[in-house]
Amino acid sequence: MTAKPSIRIAAAPISWGVCEVPGWGRVLDAPTVLGEMAELGVTATELGPPGYLPRDPVELKTLLGSHGLRLIGGFLAVVLHENPEAALAEAEDSAALFAACGAEVLVLAAATGLEGYDERPALSEAEWSTLISTAAKIRDVAAAHGLTTVLHPHVGTHAESQAEVERFLADSDLPLCLDTGHLLIGGTDPVELARKFPDRVGHLHLKDVRGELAEAVRAGKVPYAEAVGQGLYVPLGEGDVDIEAMVRFVHEAGYDGWYVLEQDTALDERSPVDLPKRDVAASLAHLGEIVSRLG
Repeated sequence: MTAKPSIRIAAAPISWGVCEVPGWGRVLDAPTVLGEMAELGVTATELGPPGYLPRDPVELKTLLGSHGLRLIGGFLAVVLHENPEAALAEAEDSAALFAACGAEVLVLAAATGLEGYDERPALSEAEWSTLISTAAKIRDVAAAHGLTTVLHPHVGTHAESQAEVERFLADSDLPLCLDTGHLLIGGTDPVELARKFPDRVGHLHLKDVRGELAEAVRAGKVPYAEAVGQGLYVPLGEGDVDIEAMVRFVHEAGYDGWYVLEQDTALDERSPVDLPKRDVAASLAHLGEIVSRLG
């Protein structure tokens, strides 16, 4: 019998409210965030938004190493449907940094070009074709650095709805980052997507969300950023995503990538300073219980 792969758990700065969107909320300093990751026993992280952590590889490795952390990759939201040269330049810069720090994955999102994730203009057929070809070129840029590129379906990008996700899978050979929260908010059951396309699961972002608020975002009744502030994301096991079914399925299917705890958080001045750490601790505990039941 082939041994099942071990489950590798990582974190991400967004769980501490660190986001690329202007005006998102209070941003905790890097030593606090990385220190709390280490205190929770986390040993790996994604990079976070551009400019939050150092872009010099030596400086970044030194900072992460001082907290017992390694870099596994990072999120890159770029406009893919126009000006491919600009997108490729951004991808080259990020891929070189990730590779120099021993990372494995570039998490790509099809940005709209607008600030935030609350508006989404429609694409023409020509723009969609450019999006697909640019994603393929970025895959090749990353591969030259030894990295795997995954496309991240994400609220407020050009791969949000189930129809868009499945169209991307049909038109591109890139694997996906299955983000359990963003998929559900966009109208896709993440477990069913994994079952339908098991060979396209390249990376996992584990989130839990409140279904009622997710439906309000999907219906356009509540802007995404406002919903996050209202508690759209909750610790694993406290929302409406079947996290155990997802973990169990991909594990049994032989997934050997990272399980990244990513709970999008927006902090304000009234937020308890220890809220992110408490929520991530709760998610880690829930994931640990799931892993213990896998046998």
